[in-house]
Amino acid sequence: MGKSVYDEIYARSMKAPESFWAAAAEDIHWEKRWDRVFDDRHPPFYRWFVGGALNTCYNALDLHIDRGRGKQRALVYDSPVTGTVAVFTYAELRDAVARLAGALRRRGVQQGDRVLIYMPMVPEAVMAMLACARLGAIHSVVFGGFASNELAKRIDDAKPKLILSASCGIEVNRTVPYKPLLDGALALSSHQPEGCVILQRPQATAALAKGRDLDWGDFVAGAPPAPCVPVAATDPLYILYTSGTTGVPKGVVRDNGGHAVALKWSMENIYGVGAGETYWAASDIGWVVGHSYIVYAPLLKGCTTILYEGKPVGTPDPGAFWRLISQHGVNVLFTAPTAFRAIKKEDPQGRHMATYDLRNFRTLFLAGERCDPDTLHWAEARLGVPVIDHWWQTETGWPIAANCMGLGRLEVKAGSPTKAVPGYDVRVLSEDNTEMPAGQIGSIAIRLPMPPGCLPTLWNNDAGYETSYLTKHPGHYLTGDAGYRDDDGYLYIMSRVDDIINVAGHRLSTGAMEEVLAGHPDVAECAVVGVADEIKGEVPVGFVVTKAGVERSDADITRELVERVREQIGPVAAFKTALVVKRLPKTRSGKILRGTMKRIADGQDYTLPATIDDPATLGEITEALQQRGYASKP
Repeated sequence: MGKSVYDEIYARSMKAPESFWAAAAEDIHWEKRWDRVFDDRHPPFYRWFVGGALNTCYNALDLHIDRGRGKQRALVYDSPVTGTVAVFTYAELRDAVARLAGALRRRGVQQGDRVLIYMPMVPEAVMAMLACARLGAIHSVVFGGFASNELAKRIDDAKPKLILSASCGIEVNRTVPYKPLLDGALALSSHQPEGCVILQRPQATAALAKGRDLDWGDFVAGAPPAPCVPVAATDPLYILYTSGTTGVPKGVVRDNGGHAVALKWSMENIYGVGAGETYWAASDIGWVVGHSYIVYAPLLKGCTTILYEGKPVGTPDPGAFWRLISQHGVNVLFTAPTAFRAIKKEDPQGRHMATYDLRNFRTLFLAGERCDPDTLHWAEARLGVPVIDHWWQTETGWPIAANCMGLGRLEVKAGSPTKAVPGYDVRVLSEDNTEMPAGQIGSIAIRLPMPPGCLPTLWNNDAGYETSYLTKHPGHYLTGDAGYRDDDGYLYIMSRVDDIINVAGHRLSTGAMEEVLAGHPDVAECAVVGVADEIKGEVPVGFVVTKAGVERSDADITRELVERVREQIGPVAAFKTALVVKRLPKTRSGKILRGTMKRIADGQDYTLPATIDDPATLGEITEALQQRGYASKP
């Protein structure tokens, strides 16, 4: 069999990375061309496109207008929770962004200043990000509704000149007032911004503090539009905080040049999407997916991007995604497997899907958690389009491994995000930094230097960048994920390195066990955690949520699950406990809180995670564990 297009392009990116990325950079509008494509004079702090100058907002908006595409849809806001759909053309979005940038400039925001954005999924939040980019200011978006103490840590670290917020966010069945959370954070933080701008939403208005808080409408009124400010390619575009294991948030820095080059390249080559097409990332702007694939990448490419203020189910039903795809002509959707598991649980037969016209829809991408083969096959069978599992992180900003649709799709293997994306030299390493043979689980690392678009460092914390990511495997970036490669070079991401459990000396992946449980016909979703055991060191405990309409007894289901793991992984797994629960505790982005569940099972103290979607789920898990003799305080 001859080499695929992917093989050739991947090989080129490894052999001659500088010429590879210089060619990709020709697609970006530069105010000044770079002096060096790649600067390796200060390892491990590598930089791309040194000496180059550009403006990310110009590349995302003005460039398309200058090329005669100002009347094309740029942003479609669809909010079932408020019953609103609003469409902005490229010209309309640019004008609104330029006015907001003018208002920020009028308040003294300049290049290099930080602006913190604490907002729900509304068009003004996207405009705020782009307005900062227009001025060369650095935005830091904090997920709307984040707890006060976590917000305060981010305010103290980023030291924003202004904070842009809104009166409330809207969930399926409740309104979340943001202002009390923001006021609480400002009471806790030592750094105080010069002002807060509040977008008043009719669902819940906020009281404004005199002298500090401004109404959004008054703030923007009469502001002159601001032009784009060229910045160095190596200047920061944004800071995005990711929870650190130490409890101190890590501010992932994204530069302007490498980010624009990598993201624009990714749209066509990974997602197979061209200018003028409609791309929807069903995520939140508070997460990296929202930054990269709701805001920047689709607009850099000249696509129409969707901003959805709603859920996969409950706004109003499990047909929400199909309604949106049909109504707005979505070509490609990117969402988390969690969303599909929720849809599958509520509508296992896919009846809602059948009522919508999905003829323009051609690819589904999943990322954010491991995609179990059962969910992948369910989506493939119901949708009749390629379902592509891919893998990346907040730190990298764009995919590390994917089945690149624009480079000639490779065979899909369920459970694998396929192969490394061009630019990424991915290795599977042992504890002593040697490469693991095919089929054996190790720590997944990326050989330095990383491609453009990945984090160059942490905000004001070069030392933290080195200790967090670069010390465990010298010469490599530590992803923190564990997995293996098969004989064909396909990657399998099994779990976080911390989720590899040691059962009587055998290293086993909880992800592999989850895959077995998820394959049971009655199971909608599941999680497996390692729990301390006097004899074996650790033993796995499974938690499962059954599909809607399942009426069999919990005892029958759990007996079958234990048997399945025994058959498919072996008695060595020592898998003897499966608990049927109503729901699993998750973050708002859909990640299951396995670490917290493990602490509960082991009877250890835990702090309520700031990103938890519904704290009541932890009480339910505790109760289920106590009934089985776990979760008792020592």
